[in-house]
Amino acid sequence: MKGFDVTVKDVSRVYGDFKALDNVSIDIKKGEFFSLLGPSGCGKTTLLRIIAGFDSPDVGSVLLGGKDILPLPPEKRQVNTVFQSYALFPHLSVYENVAFPLRLKKLTHKEIDTKVRDYLHLVQLDAHMAKKPSMLSGGQKQRVAIARALINEPSVLLLDEPLSALDAKLRQNLLVELDHLHDQVGITFIYVTHDQSEALSVSDRIAVMNQGKVLQIGSPYEIYESPATDFVARFIGETNLFTAVVKQCVPFGDYFLTTLDIPELGTEIKVTDYDNLPPGQQVSFTVRPEKIKITGDAPTRVGKDINLFKGIIEEPIYSGFQSKYYVSLEQGTVVKVIQQHANYMDEGPSISWQDEVYVSWSAEDGYIVEVIDS
Repeated sequence: MKGFDVTVKDVSRVYGDFKALDNVSIDIKKGEFFSLLGPSGCGKTTLLRIIAGFDSPDVGSVLLGGKDILPLPPEKRQVNTVFQSYALFPHLSVYENVAFPLRLKKLTHKEIDTKVRDYLHLVQLDAHMAKKPSMLSGGQKQRVAIARALINEPSVLLLDEPLSALDAKLRQNLLVELDHLHDQVGITFIYVTHDQSEALSVSDRIAVMNQGKVLQIGSPYEIYESPATDFVARFIGETNLFTAVVKQCVPFGDYFLTTLDIPELGTEIKVTDYDNLPPGQQVSFTVRPEKIKITGDAPTRVGKDINLFKGIIEEPIYSGFQSKYYVSLEQGTVVKVIQQHANYMDEGPSISWQDEVYVSWSAEDGYIVEVIDS
């Protein structure tokens, strides 16, 4: 892998009374596609600016390849940034925009021409090199900005919400191109986004941030399937989240089958967990909507590890590839259920508004997110 490791250690940044970063530590591996994910104001862009050299922490250190880069100005760091606003020179052609960093280095005309053509080919803009930025689409402008950032051959490429100004379909297409580009150049990418679907799609690992803190670092699978906090569970995808109290734990294969009393549901549910939690322990519990089965008839076979409820469809939402149902259970709580449409349906979804339905899920499909201190 190319690039350098990036180590952020105990970094804090305060603006007046606002703590933008609160003792943040992250280790990013060489050649990794690493995303900083979180809502607006969580500190992700501040952290990116500190790595780039556009801001400085109040305390802490930033290492690139094991060397402290905080004393270095931005142009002396082996780091380049791609901004949301493109930051292209409107009076220069695509070719000259990409060539600009090389002209500052006073490379020969032949060296510049060879590298510019190589990088424009890399981002599929060979046919547009004579155009001015005003003649390009948003996606083409962003590819010019990426080519200009890469042509300096940085060890780390920082991307600050580079796709947020684009429409949804173009954003998805360019995201795939960006992931392919990372595979080709192999350097370390640090990608800032508030869009969890973007981060899940392309990242090797993700740091979920909120209120200046890193709440969890892990692979997309780990972040989605095993959220570390209630905030992560809510922020990544959709979920049903409840506060519960442990009634009992019994051995169940390699796990424990834990019975939870959920006052909000007015009943008990079962979930598998690694820990033998004591009775009376308060926890938060989640089950993803797509893991819940929904049927018009009661299941004929229900094992001891299956949670089964009866309810009424309060709101059906058809989205083509899936339907989302808000189901009002007999106990009074509304749960979200997502049903994928893998096959052709002649007359649309079989479940409609106000239908009586059964919802069920396996104990293995639920997850205890947090153990709550009393």
